[in-house]
Amino acid sequence: MTDGFVPWPAEDAARYRAAGYWRGEPLGRLLRDAAAAHGGRTALADPAARLTFTEWDTAADRLAAGLVELGVRSGDRVLVQLPNRAEFAVLCFALFRIGALPVLALPGHRESELRHLCDLATAVAFVTVDELDGHDHAATARTLLKTCPSLRHVVVVGEPGGSGDDSGDDSGDGDTVPYRALAEGREPADLPGPDPSGPALLLLSGGSTGLPKLIPRTHDDYAYNARTMAAVCGLTAADVHLAVLPVAHNFPLACPGLLGALTAGAATVLAPNPSPPEVFPLIERERVTVTALVPPLAALWTRAVEWVDADLSSLRLVQVGGARLPEETARALPGALGCRLQQVFGMAEGLLCATRPDDPEEVVATTQGRPVSPGDEIRIVGSDGAEVPPGVTGELLTRGPYTLRGYYRAPEHNARALTPDGFYRSGDLVRRAPSGNLIVEGRVKEQINRGGEKISPEEVERHLLAHPGIAQAAVVGVPDEVLGERVCAFLLPAPASQGGEGTEGTESTATPPPLSPAALGEFLRERGLADFKRPEQVETVTSWPLTGVGKIDRRALAAIAADRARTAR
Repeated sequence: MTDGFVPWPAEDAARYRAAGYWRGEPLGRLLRDAAAAHGGRTALADPAARLTFTEWDTAADRLAAGLVELGVRSGDRVLVQLPNRAEFAVLCFALFRIGALPVLALPGHRESELRHLCDLATAVAFVTVDELDGHDHAATARTLLKTCPSLRHVVVVGEPGGSGDDSGDDSGDGDTVPYRALAEGREPADLPGPDPSGPALLLLSGGSTGLPKLIPRTHDDYAYNARTMAAVCGLTAADVHLAVLPVAHNFPLACPGLLGALTAGAATVLAPNPSPPEVFPLIERERVTVTALVPPLAALWTRAVEWVDADLSSLRLVQVGGARLPEETARALPGALGCRLQQVFGMAEGLLCATRPDDPEEVVATTQGRPVSPGDEIRIVGSDGAEVPPGVTGELLTRGPYTLRGYYRAPEHNARALTPDGFYRSGDLVRRAPSGNLIVEGRVKEQINRGGEKISPEEVERHLLAHPGIAQAAVVGVPDEVLGERVCAFLLPAPASQGGEGTEGTESTATPPPLSPAALGEFLRERGLADFKRPEQVETVTSWPLTGVGKIDRRALAAIAADRARTAR
């Protein structure tokens, strides 16, 4: 068993196996079974490649053989930083079959985050791309090779020496090896296969501050995660799943994502970016039926149908998660995109909640769904740890057949993050609606304490996002000598939509005038928001500071707000 991994207690593991949640099958078998059942059908597509289930299966076997020859062994950790392309899917299954653990970094990570992940996981190899969006990832990889003691090999998709198209010298440079040199011309190796109850991969925690922690997901629990969400979404072999979010995230990877589509025999299309002018024609061409978005993208797509001409009639289900979806967007999206909406509330640590395709419109528009597994256990507790009455907001605690029992190599944090009886303290503030569905109200640690009044930033943000001039909003607390904290809103203005005769319509880069605290205060007053919750400081931004996992860095925003307040005095 991998050191630093916290397994489920034996009695719980036995219960999950008896219930049929855990089937004792390693993740690598998902692809093997799909290839046997759906062989010649398209399984993967990206702008540069198209693979059938059989071709994907064979490519994973050959790459596994190459990695073993390189020195990768069962139990090793391999840092993976690849964009949405077929090599990501092939590599993951090659590692699953070896029993090595992919550590899934995001394309936007740079040297600081990558070094942290490499050191925490003691990764023996790093697989990345040569160049992406103007950044030389191969150069970063070579730097890590010199500075991370555990790292022995770098594998580059493309040119190890820099940007290219994977067509140069296959010999590599020292410990830097071209991906193609490992992936081609090898016979499958005879591999013993990993323990299904052991860790299969390491996901990144999605906290709003600090460097990410590592979340171990086992073969048993992650396969169940993907299968269950595929069933909730009604996925079949006739579906085409589109991954527009970075596929290293839990949501597009296994909720149901790439893995859930695989269990259903559905194809997955990997999109390099989610912008409507690029992805809408892709939906039309590939006849995409299911995709997953975050709320800002959902709002953008809902508006973009007015200025991007494409046939989206194949879409039947759009999932939205990652943060609470504003009710206005939830009500507008189905009509704009011509499909059903599914709200998803979950965490890479485990628990998934979702509305169901046949739920009433009001439930879908106003709640974040209910747990997807009968094995999920939840408690909603107050600050004293006691369960709160139905309808009252409290912190969500959870445990179940796919929720972690501890972060990887983090014993001190685990003592705080989990209760003695194994419930994970999510840090999410929720309440249970009369329908049994959950409504997410914010985060425990993000609450603003203004003179003793507790304010949920997410509640204020939802009201701000109803303003037609605001595209995105983030609310933070700023220190105040009298009140303790006061409310500051950071706003990304909404671009004006323009179109005209002889044009398909574009989105203007012009932005409306800055939104003043007085004007916003009046808008929020009309929406019924309490006076003490209204922002006293308003800052306009053109971009967001981000954490290592791509979320808005609220700690950085609070520091910016405090600095600007001091300057303004």
